[in-house]
Amino acid sequence: MTQDLPRSADIVIIGGGVMGASTLYHLAARGQKNVLLLEKERFFGQGATGRCAGGVRYQFATEINIRLSLESLPMLERFRDEIGQEIHYRQCGYLFVLTREQDVEAFRRNVALQHRLGVQTEWLSGEEVRRRLPLMRFEDALAGTFYQKDGLVDPNSVVMGYIQAAQRLGAKALTETEVRGLLVEHGRIKGVETSQGRIATPVVVNAAGPWAAVIGKMAGVEIPITPLRRQWFTTTPLPEIPADFPFVIDFAQSLYFHREGEGLLIGMSNPNEQPGFNQNVDEAFELINMEAALARLPLLEKAGRASHVAGLYEVTPDAHPIFGKTPLEGFYIVAGFSGHGFMHGPIAGKLMSELLLDGAYRTVDVSMLDLARFAEGRLIREYNVV
Repeated sequence: MTQDLPRSADIVIIGGGVMGASTLYHLAARGQKNVLLLEKERFFGQGATGRCAGGVRYQFATEINIRLSLESLPMLERFRDEIGQEIHYRQCGYLFVLTREQDVEAFRRNVALQHRLGVQTEWLSGEEVRRRLPLMRFEDALAGTFYQKDGLVDPNSVVMGYIQAAQRLGAKALTETEVRGLLVEHGRIKGVETSQGRIATPVVVNAAGPWAAVIGKMAGVEIPITPLRRQWFTTTPLPEIPADFPFVIDFAQSLYFHREGEGLLIGMSNPNEQPGFNQNVDEAFELINMEAALARLPLLEKAGRASHVAGLYEVTPDAHPIFGKTPLEGFYIVAGFSGHGFMHGPIAGKLMSELLLDGAYRTVDVSMLDLARFAEGRLIREYNVV
């Protein structure tokens, strides 16, 4: 691949997941041809993006996250027409089931905010939750929320759609090219050192997801992003599950279920997970996940495990992403989406193209999501994290 490595580029993007791919495409769509994306793995989208559950939703607890969804999810609806790639967007709806009083009160406030911003989330009583989920055991459900336009999208199709569209427009993307160092002179970026050679560039975009802090250290920039393992498994066919089964989230347990092929995909967050880059399935915790799932859905006794996967969340202290400039001139970041990056990838890439080419965010003002907010105490906390 050495012969394919350009000696210089106007902009280098590190990371071939949805953030990097979307940024590459949106820059190319604005006429930027001398843009290069670098991915260390053999294929694009095999890191955090390729190991996510594919959920997309409008139901968030902060105005900025809702506004990001209001821009990003319609981009996914138009994806096939605009990008030329089928991504299998299925609007099955998210149904959050609430079993704790504190969650009921918080979600009442969240739904009021969603309504004010045009997201017409339904409020469900505990009895309505049980009627909608007759196969599940939710005797303790106090309330729930449901929004039909939430749903599922195929992550790999989104990444490859963006990469291929960007390449058609003249941008370049390379796999098996690991970034090993950043070249810095007089307080600004000068280039990138890779496993395939050196590239001179005045601009680097850190879209490395869970590895964003590692890239930051290469430039002497501290980035408060922590990698946390999350995992899920799929079942063998369960013909009893109806076609309109929603994406169900037992919020108190961070336990979720959605249709996957003829079976289900089931995941659960481990509250005791320690930070790190381990992407092997924790078999002991998987048993805890299975027991919790079986208690909610006894039908699972009939199913086997078809597959299981572990991946990494890229978590910030306030569960919101980091956009934009860093103290190092020419070094930018778009990372830290804390489990909801895939769904916001389309708009995130567009916003980065606006910042780089226009000097400001135009579609959504995300200036409050800058790196400096952590040192300055301007955190914006997201409640709806699974």
